[in-house]
Amino acid sequence: MSVKHDDTRPRLVTHLPAFAWGLGGVAVFLGQGITRLAGRSLEAIDAGLTTTQWIAMILWIAFMAHAEGLRGFHRRFSPRVVARAIALGEHATPLRIALAPAFCMSYFHATRRGLVVAWSVSLGIIGLVMVVSQLSQPWRGIVDAGVVVGLAIGEVSLLWYALRALRGQRPPMDPNLPEEDRDPSDARVTAASGGSS
Repeated sequence: MSVKHDDTRPRLVTHLPAFAWGLGGVAVFLGQGITRLAGRSLEAIDAGLTTTQWIAMILWIAFMAHAEGLRGFHRRFSPRVVARAIALGEHATPLRIALAPAFCMSYFHATRRGLVVAWSVSLGIIGLVMVVSQLSQPWRGIVDAGVVVGLAIGEVSLLWYALRALRGQRPPMDPNLPEEDRDPSDARVTAASGGSS
């Protein structure tokens, strides 16, 4: 499958290997979560759910599709990761390229707020995983089913923004680079997105 670049737009992706490595690493990370959690969800379903448990699962999946999938991934995480993958090509160093997935997820070389958000969200997820792992089946599988749906939406969203970037369309999110690496076009994106993180 080839992605046709829109010749009326400037080429955004200037370092394709770094762009691909950064986004591919993030996609693999999300895919591992989907694979690991989907098994527990299927175990819960195979064991049999009561009507109340089915209702709980359906409501939880709907909530997670909206909260994690749409609001968390599609509107924030995925466009930010792609914006940072684009920025990686513009501000490449050997360390940033070697750690491209971590760079794209704002674990380093980001604004102070970007670093705090990235690390806080990650630590919060680790804490939630520890709590959920204490649940017994089928409740653990029910919770995991919602997370799987959210992660799957995140994977699709990441691909969507990556393909758009390859066609010359900038993601609607600022890459959260430190002040010394800010690009004037990033400021327009920040203003258009309301400066949200």
